[in-house]
Amino acid sequence: MIEGIIAALIGVGLGAGGTVAYSKNKVDGSKQKADQALAKAQEKASQIVLKAKDEALQLENERRKELKKTETRLLDRETTIDKKLDDLDKRANKLRGQEDEVEKLKDDIRDVRKKQQEKLEKIAKLSKTDAADKLMQMTERDIKNDMMGLVAKLQKDAMDDAEERAQTIILTAMERMSSEVTAERTVTALKLTDDEMKGRIIGKEGRNIQSLQRATGVDIMVDDTPGMVVLSSFDPIRRQVARLTLEMLMKDGRIHPGRIEEVVEKAHKQIEKETKQAGEDAAREVGVTGIPREMLQLLGELKFRTSYGQNVLMHCTEMAHLSGMIAEEIGADVRTVKIATLLHDVGKAVTHKIEGKHHHIGGELARKYGMKEEVAHAIEAHHDDVEATTPEALCVRVVDALSAARPGARNISAENFVERMRDLENIATGFKGIDKAYAISAGREVRVIVKPENIDDLSAIKLSRDIANKIESTMQYPGTIKVNVIRETRAIEFAK
Repeated sequence: MIEGIIAALIGVGLGAGGTVAYSKNKVDGSKQKADQALAKAQEKASQIVLKAKDEALQLENERRKELKKTETRLLDRETTIDKKLDDLDKRANKLRGQEDEVEKLKDDIRDVRKKQQEKLEKIAKLSKTDAADKLMQMTERDIKNDMMGLVAKLQKDAMDDAEERAQTIILTAMERMSSEVTAERTVTALKLTDDEMKGRIIGKEGRNIQSLQRATGVDIMVDDTPGMVVLSSFDPIRRQVARLTLEMLMKDGRIHPGRIEEVVEKAHKQIEKETKQAGEDAAREVGVTGIPREMLQLLGELKFRTSYGQNVLMHCTEMAHLSGMIAEEIGADVRTVKIATLLHDVGKAVTHKIEGKHHHIGGELARKYGMKEEVAHAIEAHHDDVEATTPEALCVRVVDALSAARPGARNISAENFVERMRDLENIATGFKGIDKAYAISAGREVRVIVKPENIDDLSAIKLSRDIANKIESTMQYPGTIKVNVIRETRAIEFAK
């Protein structure tokens, strides 16, 4: 039993020793193979490094060759440029020398011409200026008659053609312009719904009507015409505010001083908005821009102003269309003409506030608000008391006459006009010492001629003031009326 175990142990020991010897041999073989592989890799790496070095050397050599070629090319170009610069310097020096020669030749020529002129003046015994004057006189004498005949012929032809051409231009413009024949009128009277409404407007002890008159600045008459309320004021805006106020009060039915002030304020705002819109619409319709806001506001107020039944704003817009057509035909400034015609009557909006004729006021307003002098002059000269010095001003004057004279534009009768002129003359002749009196400028001026033996210079001044006061107290008129008293002394004697 023991022997068997010992034999088994000996067998196990021999097997383990053989295994260890086998493993050691295998490890030695693997190490040898690894060393061989490492040696091969090192050899291959050395070959790659050597090859890379060779390629780098080749690239460096090629780059050096290219740099050398570039350097050579630049040196050649620099040499060429230096040569060209030398040539240019030589040419510039040559040109400077030639310029000096030319200047010297010019000086020589001037000296020669001066000597020749002196010799000619000495021979002719005339200076250059005298010779030129004499030549002009001879030429003028020779052709003067022919020139006078030619000028006369051209003037005659121009006069013959001017009237026909003017008629053609005006007729063409009138044919192209179409507008309403009858214009609206400002409403100055309101119809009452019943007699009770009249009492409510008057109020207890006249409180309501007095409040209305104070708030609007308009005279309100309820007893003159049955069933009507008449509004009287030279200010068209106040009259419109009063009209609108009464309409709103009668529609609402509540009429008392507190309510009146509230409604008047509301009517003021509505009329102001309406006038501003009317001015902007008129400018837009005519096709002009750049008009100052203040002038557009005054233009819109003309919507409520009439002249002999013709609405002034409609009159202005109609004129602007006509003037644009005529200005285009005659070569005038269309924009200036349109603006001037649109604003020519803007002074009428403030004639009740500013003393003077409306065209003078309009011109001053245009200057005040920074408009061009051409526009201001055209506005100022559309009546005969200021001379029109530009084609634009003449154009405004012509179309003003066209628009006013159009059939149906104004409803004033000859009898009413003559009656107004007669009243002015009768007021003037009613004073003592008056020789003759004439109403002129459509009733805007009264010219009074006094007897010099009855009226002295100081009395003439007082007389003009007395006549003006009587006109103010007895007549109603828009704008102003000029009273011109003339005193003349003549000394006459006959030689026999």
